[in-house]
Amino acid sequence: MSAAASFRLEKDLLGTLEVPADAYYGIQTLRAVQNFRLSGVPLSHYPKLVIALAMVKQAAADANHQLGHLDDAKHAAISQACARLIRGEHHDQFVVDVIQGGAGTSTNMNANEVIANLALEAMGRPKGDYKALHPNNDVNMAQSTNDAYPTAIRLGLLLGHNTLLASLDSLIQAFAAKGEEFSAILKMGRTQLQDAVPMTLGQEFRAFATTLGEDLDRLKRLVPELLTEVNLGGTAIGTGINADPRYQKLAVTRLAAISGQPLVPAADLIEATYDMGAFVLLSGMLKRTAVKLSKICNDLRLLSSGPRTGINEINLPPRQPGSSIMPGKVNPVIPEAVNQVAFEVIGNDMAVTMAAEAGQLQLNVMEPLIAYKMFDSIRLLQRAMDMLREHCVVDITANAEHCQRLVEHSIGLVTALNPYIGYENATRIAKLALDSGRGVLELVREEQLLDDEMLADILRPENMIAPRLVPLKG
Repeated sequence: MSAAASFRLEKDLLGTLEVPADAYYGIQTLRAVQNFRLSGVPLSHYPKLVIALAMVKQAAADANHQLGHLDDAKHAAISQACARLIRGEHHDQFVVDVIQGGAGTSTNMNANEVIANLALEAMGRPKGDYKALHPNNDVNMAQSTNDAYPTAIRLGLLLGHNTLLASLDSLIQAFAAKGEEFSAILKMGRTQLQDAVPMTLGQEFRAFATTLGEDLDRLKRLVPELLTEVNLGGTAIGTGINADPRYQKLAVTRLAAISGQPLVPAADLIEATYDMGAFVLLSGMLKRTAVKLSKICNDLRLLSSGPRTGINEINLPPRQPGSSIMPGKVNPVIPEAVNQVAFEVIGNDMAVTMAAEAGQLQLNVMEPLIAYKMFDSIRLLQRAMDMLREHCVVDITANAEHCQRLVEHSIGLVTALNPYIGYENATRIAKLALDSGRGVLELVREEQLLDDEMLADILRPENMIAPRLVPLKG
């Protein structure tokens, strides 16, 4: 300890540093903090990653203890330390920036040092007394950053996966409920921002639910397949050097039991140590969901535009005043924010792609960026979907009468009349309506092309929003 007892001295390959006396991390973590002042986002920002690191260390300790390489006292102390981290304690000690050189070595050592010092505390020893229990020799026994770190990344993503799926499912259900609520409201569909043919507002909202439902199904099926194969036991490059031959199977089995995830050993540890393909595919799936969310939010903004000079078919719940200069203005701030999250996720996907490509030979040193962007995309998407549902979708209302007026005055309505009056008549009526500003129905009645009874039947919502082929007569 220093004279002021506020620091303890620790030594590594490069020399000696003063580590804060109350810190559970050690000298290698401190060097990383001093070196990597980049994103400003510490590891503690992603609790599932910290929990996954602790689970990996617990599984390794269990395997080494079972094989007789870690004594009872050290195993008990390490187990107690890991349990505290898994419960959510001391996450503030994970202080290394998520973007770091060294292929994640700083993250691994942050975990090793915190667990070692928590274990020393459990043994009644002072922090930094590594002769009694060592971060590398004991906590990191039979491991390398190159197998412990990517295993923790995969596990951390799996641990957070169900929460993401729950948020996506809740948003889908909210859109589906609006689809049911708006099922009887006839409106104009639009293509290329021009009037097309009639549909119901319910159909529009059900389609939102359907397109997101497709992604929910894929994420449920594919994510476990992508992430459950781990390279724990491969150590430095996948050869398993410095590990007991029995260690890999035991460690992965213990990790599966501890985490509750169906983890299995990678078939080829050399390949699994450097390949980032699973992250590329998962990131692409998250990007796909983000793109769909952004498109939906574009539609919500368009459908609510105006209110007096836009489409104004729906009302988004007002969430805050929209202007510092224009009184009464209310903006679609929730969909706008989701749009921006989507752009961030799309950018994250590009970063993951480039980082995965940048690996050389037996390791990809860009894994820290991949981990950062994967966890960030999941966190942002989950929060954005919850926000969109809670602060927007559930309180959307429809302007049913306005929707009906737009249908009745739309040139696109003539398409529904085409099977009854013929293409030439329909074209002529459409042009006349466009030139004169008069309504299509008004002109059809005036020319007695169809009687009121037939028009009423044609214009029934159920006859305009589903297949109905009527042969042209006369």
